[in-house]
Amino acid sequence: MDKHPEAEAEYRQALAALQQKLGTDHTDMLITRYQAARELAGQDRHAEAEAEYRQALAALQQKLGADHPDTTNTRYWLGWELAAQDRHAEAEAEYRRVLAALERVLGAEHYRTLITRYQVAGELAAQDRHAEAEAEYRQVLAARERVLGADHPSTLATRHEIATMMAARGKRAEAEAEFRDVLASKMRVLGADHPSTMVTASWLQSAE
Repeated sequence: MDKHPEAEAEYRQALAALQQKLGTDHTDMLITRYQAARELAGQDRHAEAEAEYRQALAALQQKLGADHPDTTNTRYWLGWELAAQDRHAEAEAEYRRVLAALERVLGAEHYRTLITRYQVAGELAAQDRHAEAEAEYRQVLAARERVLGADHPSTLATRHEIATMMAARGKRAEAEAEFRDVLASKMRVLGADHPSTMVTASWLQSAE
């Protein structure tokens, strides 16, 4: 059962109470606005969610600074909502701002930094900028291999995306070889019935 409308209503009640008690820019108020945005997103009301995230982001940035975790997390999900509306260049820009902040605060190989770089690559791919996307994925891959190991599911997922970019650039033979290698690893690590394994297998089936 979809609980998002009920949750949104609860957060809106909390927002009204917090605003009356604490004012519009109190941290608790801003975090509650962020949660309300998440519930709007869960209902596919992406434009409304974007508006809520933007309000929260402006206040959080002013109050806590651009590098604070609450600020970067809100900006990350703003990027997500822009992507959900097919505004991929704008989403890329937001993710790059998050990436810069995370690299400053957490370092280039922190898991949050790598997830954000992965999202940057995805937005480049959505704009058909496949060579740039592949380059970003390769940076993620190198870090994930060092930090997580060659057989970690996140590492294998990154290799799958690199192969996808190679195929999109017309490098079909190289892409197929990479997909086959990734599939063998996924079969060994995740099993034949894992959704990730099946996605890679389906690409190879479609290429035959």
